[in-house]
Amino acid sequence: MGSWVALHVLAAVVWVGGMFFAYLVLRPVAASQLEPPQRLLLWQGVFSIFFRWVWGAVALLWLSGFGIVYTVFGSLSYVGPHVHLMMSVGLLMTLIFAGIYWSPWRKLSAAVDAKQWPVAGSALNRIRQLVALNLGLGILVVVVGSSGRYFV
Repeated sequence: MGSWVALHVLAAVVWVGGMFFAYLVLRPVAASQLEPPQRLLLWQGVFSIFFRWVWGAVALLWLSGFGIVYTVFGSLSYVGPHVHLMMSVGLLMTLIFAGIYWSPWRKLSAAVDAKQWPVAGSALNRIRQLVALNLGLGILVVVVGSSGRYFV
């Protein structure tokens, strides 16, 4: 059980911590110091690496989450409501991330390669909005997952 929990926490740290860093640290610095073409090139490079890590984190979160549920509790029938909430929000986050990856990320990357800066900027803005939403949901999941059993 301990190894499932450790993997689960590490995967959450990679995903939620990465969004926190990108949104609240890297984004304001990039916006204040780089012109749009350089900023868009930076984000293309950052996302091309970060999104690979997120895919791995998402897979590990689902694997370890179900590992915890079935090795500790036996089934979903025996977990508290906080676990169901965490899983529901996690599913929403997964779908939002998949949407980012398959739509605005692909548009951003193609537009940067073609040097279509306004198109790339629009795609980056959409990614920013969706990452802000996922970051808020991720923080909620961390709070629920780490303290939810004490409130139910």
